[in-house]
Amino acid sequence: MNRPLYTLILHLALPFIFLRLAWRAWRAPAYGQRIGERFAVGLPAFCRGGIWIHAVSLGESIAAAPLIRELLAGHPELPITVTCMTPTGSERIQTLFGDRIQHCYLPYDLPWACAPFIERLQPRLAVIMETELWPNHIHACHKRGIPVALANARLSERSARGYARFARLTAPMLGELDLIAVQTAAEAERFRRLGARSDCVEVTGSIKFDLSVDAALPRSAAELRASWGAQQRPVWIAASTHLGEDEVVLAAHRQLLAERPDALLILVPRHPERFEQAVESSRREGFATLRRSTGEAVTADTQVLVGDTLGELLFLYALADLAFVGGSLIANGGHNLLEPAALGKPLLTGPHLFNFLEIAAQLRGAGDLLEVEDAAQLHAGLRLLFADPAEAARRADAGLGVLRANQGALARLLAGLERLLARA
Repeated sequence: MNRPLYTLILHLALPFIFLRLAWRAWRAPAYGQRIGERFAVGLPAFCRGGIWIHAVSLGESIAAAPLIRELLAGHPELPITVTCMTPTGSERIQTLFGDRIQHCYLPYDLPWACAPFIERLQPRLAVIMETELWPNHIHACHKRGIPVALANARLSERSARGYARFARLTAPMLGELDLIAVQTAAEAERFRRLGARSDCVEVTGSIKFDLSVDAALPRSAAELRASWGAQQRPVWIAASTHLGEDEVVLAAHRQLLAERPDALLILVPRHPERFEQAVESSRREGFATLRRSTGEAVTADTQVLVGDTLGELLFLYALADLAFVGGSLIANGGHNLLEPAALGKPLLTGPHLFNFLEIAAQLRGAGDLLEVEDAAQLHAGLRLLFADPAEAARRADAGLGVLRANQGALARLLAGLERLLARA
């Protein structure tokens, strides 16, 4: 399949795209807002000639935040535009940066939507986070002489096999990229095999290791926990959970409560449309449940606190003693393990970590990754770590060691972007 055929198929899929958008808007009303931007209609009046960064969803938006901060500091003369595709990503971007950046949804990868977007923005440099590859957007930039970088790029063997099936589309697209800053050497080789130019592929590491935590965050969390009278309670968090995981988490918590009646679970679904579902599930299972969004104080009777707010995940991690990271008990590939590690939290996770294989391998090797497959194993892990504070502290220190040993990717990525800016 080549790019014209891909474009034809995308046009034929438009009715299904509309239906999916309507379905998502029904589940999460925010998807029904700013629809025009997805088709390059009603775009903001951009300042031109700056840097465009695309971070598809919430995870990429969080990962891009340190890069955006560095570019804002290093190039105050250039407008920075950040695009995404999801309401949660949009909310996070606007919360973090406000009017310091320009922002909109990225139009769909249709030539008649790409062209007006690029013409209105006219960036000097385009930066795509991780693996959100859109052939028509990349081609539109290439045709106009705008350098395109793929930042913090990752490519699993499974994804590489998928791309290889469409070599006539993938190879030309990768050949139009000017920098592919990959996380590992294995991923660099996969990109080269698929058609990327060797001189454009650089192993820079993962910028997720360059996470820095504001010193005020743990202090604020400790103050809130003290106000709950929960300093001595065993508190754990199950974060970024997906459909099918909440039940496992709640079952493990029930077993923990049988031994530690004062235990508190902070349950944080990955997607806002599941907040209400998580609350209902917890209450249906008989747990005394509060919602974080109400601001109501946790009491000695509270058994589950549902984190139904946006932009607070790091703070909620800081409230807990142990962290389970979701998206891993189901075949979703896992979520960012380094955020709780940076806060010194021992890590528990499911077995499905294919989105973070290298990071997971390092944490596992250091001894700060307890992998579980079901409620019984999750409960056993919680019981072990709560019963042995020294072991929990050893694991937390190991995770911090991995984080610190791998920092520097952001500086290497910025050096590559500076070279492209100098050429633009």
